This record gives sequence, C-alpha cells and structure tokens, in this order.
Amino acid sequence: MAVAVALAMLTVCICATTATGSRWGVDGVRREVTYDGRALVLNGARRIMFSGEMHYTRSTPEMWPKLIAKARRGGLDVIQTYVFWNVHEPLQGQYNFEGRYDIVKFIREIQAQGLYVSLRIGPFIEAEWKYGGFPFWLHDVPNITFRTDNEPFKQHMQRFVTQIVNMMKHEGLYYPQGGPIIVSQIENEYQMVEPAFGPSGPSYVHWAAEMALGLQTGVPWMMCKQDDAPDPIINTCNGLICGETFVGPNSPSKPALWTENWTTRYPIYGNDTKLRSTEDIAFAVALFIARKGGSFVSYYMYHGGTNFGRFASSYVTTSYYDGAPLDEYGLIWRPTWGHLRELHAAVKLSSEPLMSGRYSNISLGQEQQAHVFETELKCVAFLVNFDKHQAPTVVFRNISLQLAPKSISILSDCRTVVFETAKVNVQHGSRTNGVVQSLSDTHTWMAFKEPIPHDISKAVYTGNQLLEHLSTTKDETDYLWYIVSYEYKQSDDGQHVLLNVESGAHILHAFVNSAFVGSVHGSHETRGNIILNANISLKKGQNTISLLSVMVGSPDSGAHMEKRSFGICKVSIQQGQQPLHILDNELWGYQVGLFGEGNRIYTQEGSYSVEWTDIYNLTYIPLTWYQTTFATPIGSDAVALNLTSMGKGEVWINGESIGRYWVSFKTPSGQPSQSLYHIPQHFLKPRDNHLVLVEEMGGDPLQITVNTVSITTVCGNVNELSAPGLHTQGRHPEVRLRCQRGKHISAIEFASYGNPAGDCTTFSIGSCHAESSESVIKQACIGKRVCSMPVSPAKFGGDPCPGIQKSLLVVTNCR
Repeated sequence: MAVAVALAMLTVCICATTATGSRWGVDGVRREVTYDGRALVLNGARRIMFSGEMHYTRSTPEMWPKLIAKARRGGLDVIQTYVFWNVHEPLQGQYNFEGRYDIVKFIREIQAQGLYVSLRIGPFIEAEWKYGGFPFWLHDVPNITFRTDNEPFKQHMQRFVTQIVNMMKHEGLYYPQGGPIIVSQIENEYQMVEPAFGPSGPSYVHWAAEMALGLQTGVPWMMCKQDDAPDPIINTCNGLICGETFVGPNSPSKPALWTENWTTRYPIYGNDTKLRSTEDIAFAVALFIARKGGSFVSYYMYHGGTNFGRFASSYVTTSYYDGAPLDEYGLIWRPTWGHLRELHAAVKLSSEPLMSGRYSNISLGQEQQAHVFETELKCVAFLVNFDKHQAPTVVFRNISLQLAPKSISILSDCRTVVFETAKVNVQHGSRTNGVVQSLSDTHTWMAFKEPIPHDISKAVYTGNQLLEHLSTTKDETDYLWYIVSYEYKQSDDGQHVLLNVESGAHILHAFVNSAFVGSVHGSHETRGNIILNANISLKKGQNTISLLSVMVGSPDSGAHMEKRSFGICKVSIQQGQQPLHILDNELWGYQVGLFGEGNRIYTQEGSYSVEWTDIYNLTYIPLTWYQTTFATPIGSDAVALNLTSMGKGEVWINGESIGRYWVSFKTPSGQPSQSLYHIPQHFLKPRDNHLVLVEEMGGDPLQITVNTVSITTVCGNVNELSAPGLHTQGRHPEVRLRCQRGKHISAIEFASYGNPAGDCTTFSIGSCHAESSESVIKQACIGKRVCSMPVSPAKFGGDPCPGIQKSLLVVTNCR
C-alpha cells in the first residue's frame, strides 16, 4: 500500500520534466502524437487503429501477458482501459497500486508487446463498477455535488487526475517520452447527465477540458459522448452502431474515433444473456470506417474478465462481458476474435487510400451503396447492403457482385473482395466445463450460523430514525442490520399480525425473535421500492424485529449520485383491525455488516475466531457460512466453481473474494444468470485450498463442484467462393483449426466436402459429399494442435459433384 507522501513527492519530482514539454524519448528519437481531420497522427503519419478494452482490475497480473498477446494476434494496435479511482484511493489519502491494481505494470506489459495505450482517466467511469469508480468517501465531503461546477468536487477530481498523470510521466509512459500512451480521456459520457445541472454543466465541461490540457501530457485528450467537447478535445462515439448514430467530430480538424463498440450486453442478475452476433459487430465497424471516415475503433469489451469482490455495480453479475472476443477466462471460442482479425487485416491492407485518399459515395440500389477512398495509385471500396433479407446483385465499376443480406464487402483495390462481414470463415469453438472434484462429502464441510442481532444496546449506532443504507455502511459491506423492539399485547380474538417493510435497497431479509419470516428482492428493471408483507407470530411482551438490508452493488451512473437514497424507509405492524403501528421513529439499533465479515472468517486466520460445527441439518438455512477445502485441478485449464445448488451470497478462495453469486434469481428461461464462478489460477495453492461461502437465502453446498473450463470442440465451415483469408498463404479459401494451448486434435467428429447441411452446431451430409472427406482430414489433423485444409477438389480426389457450389465443414475434438 503506497502512501500519500510518496505521491506528493512524485508530483514534485516530475515538475521539471513537465515544464520542459520535451517530445524526445529516452532513446533520443523524436516522438509526437497529434491529430487532423482523418486520424491520430504519430510522428507525422496518420494511423488507422483498432483497440480493445481490458481492465487490469478485472483480471490478475498473471493473466495480463497472455490476454495482451491474444489481443495483438487479433490485430489490435491499442489496449484501452479505465483508471479506477476507488481501488487506488479507497480511503482518502491512502493509495494502492499493488497486485491487480498495479496499473504501471499493466501498461508496461502492453508496451513490451508492442501495443499502444488509450488511458481513460475519467475519473468518473461508470463501467458497471461500483459507484461509477468514485471512492465512497467522496460522498461525505462537505457541500459536494458530483460532476458539476462544484469546488469541492473539482478540487478532488483535479488532485486525483493530476496524480495519475504525474505517475505516468514519472514512469515515462506517455508517447513523447518513449511510452505507449497515445491518447487520454477526461470525464465519461457526461452529455447523458449534463442537462440535470443547468448552466453549471457546460461550465464544468470547459473546466474539465482546461484542467486536462493544463497537465501537458503531450498526447491528445478526448471526451466520449460529448458532442460539444471544447477544442482541442476530441469528441468520440460510444454505442452499438456509431456508423449510423455518430453526429461526427465537432470540428473538421478532429478525427472520427469510436471509443466503445459494445461487443455484447453486460449480464444482469435475473436476465438472460444477450450475445451480439459476430457479423453484426463486423458490419458496424466497417460502416463506421466507410461512412464516417472512422480511423479508431475500440471494442468494449475485448476481454471483460471478472468482477472480483464487491466491485460490480447494481445487479451486475460477477462475470463481465463473457461474450467478448476473449471470454471471462481469456479463451477464444466464439468466431468473433478470428472474424475481426480478418477485418482488421483487410482494412489495414488499404491504409493508404483510407488515410489520404479522396472520398466518394455512390448509390448501387435502393438500399445499397458504395463508399470509395482513392489515391492516384490505390483504391478501396466498401459495398454496403442495408437490406436485412435480400441478397441483391450490384454492378460496381463494371464488376457484378452479389451482396449478402445486411453486409459490407471490402474491395482492396476496388476490384478484389478481401472481406465480407456476413461470411464468417474462421474457426468456431465449443466451450465446455467438466467436474474434476465433487464437494459432496459431509465430513469435509463445516458450518457457522450467522448470529441474528437482537440486542439494541449492543448496536453500533442507535437513533429514532431509519438511516440511509450507503451513508451508514460507507459501501464497505453489502449488509446493514436494522433492529427494533416491539411490545405485543396479545388480543383474545387471535388476530393476524402483519409486518410491512418498504425498502430502497435491493434485497430485504426479515427476522422476528431471530426466526426467519421472509425475504423480498428487486431487479435491475425495478422502479420504486421493494415491499415485504409477512404474517408473523409474536410473543406477549417485547419482541425483536431484525431486518437485514442488502445491496447487490452500488449505482454506477446518473446525475446526483451523492443524493441517491437506499435502505429501509418505512416499517409498520398491522394487528387485525387495529390502527397501523408505524415504527419509523421508534428507537432503532444498527449493525454494519455481518458478524462473519467483521471477524474475517473467510480467511484462514479469521476462521479460527468462531466455532464451526458439522454441516448436518444446516443446509438450506438462511445466513449460514460454510467452509471446506479442495485440491487444485491438474493441468492449466481454467478453473471455476459450479454454484448452481446455492442461493445468494459471496465466495472466497484462500481469502480472495471471487465475487458475489446469485443463482437462485432465475432468468425468464428458468436458468441462473451465472452458475460458474471463475477462480484465477493465481488464487490457488498447490493443495488444500480454503473455500468459504456466506449463504443468505439457503442452499446446499454438498452439490458444489470444482470444474475446469476449456475448448473441447473446434469447427470450420468455409465455402469455395469465399475470399481466401488474409492470414493464409494459399490462393484458395481454407478451413483452419487450432486447439487451445496444451491440447491436440484427438478425433474428427464430422467432415464433409460437398454441400453439407447445417453448421458447426447441427450438421449432416448433404446430397453432394466426397467419400474421402473424413480420411483426408484425419490424415491432416489428428495429433496436431493446428491444421489447415484448402477448400479445393484437388485435396479430395477430384470434384464429387460438378456444377454444385461446395463447402468444407469440419468438426474436431480437442483433448
């Protein structure tokens, strides 16, 4: 944990360097980043660049090198990341840049692999990250209003941004110094909330721009989703279809940059996963380049990773953007990675006309058009078909071409098709998980029942009011107990007693005299408060009502976040026909967090502070802690826990939180939003890994399994008329298959050269089939990690059916 003094010294140390404004790298080579109306300009040369968002906080340092290497192989030039204020300054003046928060190490690894960095300092980031990246102590600064022309906020924002910039300068990480950072971002999608602040909004935008420029980083600054970004700040686009929605740069001297091309939708507890098709992503990228003259596209996310601990925002799952080109575990199995790799190569093949050519557009039909970039010697054309259902034939420069529905064909010399967004010729994969250890042995489990607080005299806080949840917990825990005493005078008519609780939090668990009486929860789409109505039994005299308010993450967006209110806001008891007894202003006691949290019983050392018991009769009991040990799986495959049998809670491995789980909240399809929870290899010990869970709602830990996750099937399906891949050496299109590292092709599940029916998930032999298909593929691929086969009759003993358009479909197993 670094200290404030160190950062203060750092600020002083670099002042001389900052003042010189030197643009000479440490190797004596002049380095400069500027921009014009076409692109970012590095050392006088315009560059068209592809970027991928990865967050150092959502993976481990041990994963960074492989993730970055796969991004580089995927044709990326830039890694983009936010800077996370609340992990770096969790307490005011106390800093943390260690472990997975070591941003300097992350950037140096990117540089070591020859890529650039886009640094999104914010410091508001949203990012489905708790409190939008703000440290919660900021909430308690007197007279503060977030993200507006407010002196307390601006003071703290400027201080943190300055510290990050100075740290980057001190480490020599800006491009003019010889480092990889070529562009930075200040603020984040502010235009979305700007109207809420009236005239203070625009003045804040101008202040933020001036403050950033005054730091003299030597690289351009940008603001995303900020159409009125002041000069020379570049306004950029975020969204799914910036080729259609982006209003464009607000000055002819600024380039068209796309800072967030959403590769999928981030998952929410209670919602089914919504994946974005590979073809749709490619179409959007090509259209942005063709129609908007785009020269920078960043995929959000390229690798999503894991929301470890409690860092996910409201209702967001622990797994983050698992459908990205690199999945949560860093695996490549969806065709998105490979298809975008081909797109990147096709675009860069025509960098010269794209960066310096004359632009023109031509109508080719009612919903078809050509976008052309041409110099005296080189030319590239993007032929666009907006029709989602028809495949029209168009004529472009005396060439007749059929365009697939909703597609863009790229013609590298305005004649030769080198890429088609709607034709995915790259490898598909199938990710599977297998059980390597079942934790079903009752003798290996121990349990601890979380005590239900009932003594107001022992409460941390007391008062005759209902306290706001986050202001009380400081967002250091999801849990806040509200405790009140209620005197019950028994009636003779056996009237029902009804407990009514209204809460602005996400979940509420209610206990009367330590007995569970009911729960209620909201959802991401919930508007308004959650309400619990529970019939309860009371004893004559004093009764204790203990209410557990639970947040499933804090908010990450919206105006006036500092004024948002959560927690229990109304409590009453209805006894038969008697007047409603409102308890809001009774004497309430408060306990922040769970007893087990406060005693850190999820760590090996802390677990000795409580008395654990056998698990017998303690399954499916709310508010119970469980612990066991498990062996580390053999091999290098990704490791995950299958928690399908549990309800809701949090899980720790060797004292490291791998995040919240909530498998009992089913989606409309009846499945959990997430059932597998990633355990990074670095969290594991060689043996006897300590597993601890806190279960809120009740579950059966005896059904938990330790699984490994890998790509067990790879498939290729390529038509003979497809454009040959730009990463292949041959003249013919080819099926190219690759198993993940450590595995080899062990079996051919299906192979057919002809007109096979189906795709990589459902397949069968068609009316045309070369009998040698399987034997040829076996000979070429069995036992190898990588193999390829041209889609050519010469490889299969001749044409099995002349006059019929043919494809090669191969499905193989990797072991």
